[in-house]
Amino acid sequence: MSDETWVLDRTFNSSAGEVRWAVLGPAGAPPVVLVHGTPFSSYVWRGVARALAQEHRVFVWDLPGYGDSAQFEGQDVSLGSQARVLTELLGHWQLTEPAVAAHDFGGCVALRAQLLHGARYRCLALVDPVALAPWGSPAYRLLGGHAEVFGQLPPALHRALVREYVSSASGPGLPPAVLDRLVAPWCTEAGQPAFYRQISQNDQRFTDEIQHRYGEIDVPVLICWGAEDTWIPVARGHALAALVPGSELRIIDGAGHLVQEDAPAELTAALTRFLRTPPVPDPRTGP
Repeated sequence: MSDETWVLDRTFNSSAGEVRWAVLGPAGAPPVVLVHGTPFSSYVWRGVARALAQEHRVFVWDLPGYGDSAQFEGQDVSLGSQARVLTELLGHWQLTEPAVAAHDFGGCVALRAQLLHGARYRCLALVDPVALAPWGSPAYRLLGGHAEVFGQLPPALHRALVREYVSSASGPGLPPAVLDRLVAPWCTEAGQPAFYRQISQNDQRFTDEIQHRYGEIDVPVLICWGAEDTWIPVARGHALAALVPGSELRIIDGAGHLVQEDAPAELTAALTRFLRTPPVPDPRTGP
């Protein structure tokens, strides 16, 4: 698939609506599941996914309410719901202990699935994750607190707002074609209210419910962080690494919050090395 033809050609009827997904790489290869964040889609993982697919079976999906997956009034797109959907998908894919790489609030989704829903991973990579309180910029809280008002903006003003918001995730800036692709799902008749809906449904309680349990994580964990992240400061990466036993922290220079776009080669190299490393038995559980 080229960037222009990044297509999720399969569907799954989840508890939160239809999920579009795709799989890359040879059958029988070690599985890797990629989880995107907000307000993005699996498209941000395209380069990393293709590279990892040389040695892995890579599963990509658009979370309910995002990208090509279902968007509808009354939809539950909260972090609580998304973690349940990830757990459902792992069952649908018949994956018992895949490697998982999760970005932004996808990190919270993956952590909740593991800590609250019994999902098991071979290893977990977290890329600039939403994992520690406090989170949510003033702009994020403003949009979420007035979702009904912003949902009625004229389409041109809404598009300008979303473009500015998405652009701010990148350190060096996004190419116009990439920005267009990321913004497009939010600028349809269903997409405009969906953009504000997903913000209004998410709040700090979803990380508060699990933050005290990070010490229980018993699989290898890699934490990658863009050095120039203005959405979630790199200090949070150091704080998270201190809470997760045996975790490795990798700071990626020149990258903002959207590391997949800002430094794809560096992120791919870090993930490839991590995925090739045999798991180290946790001394609490034995080999």
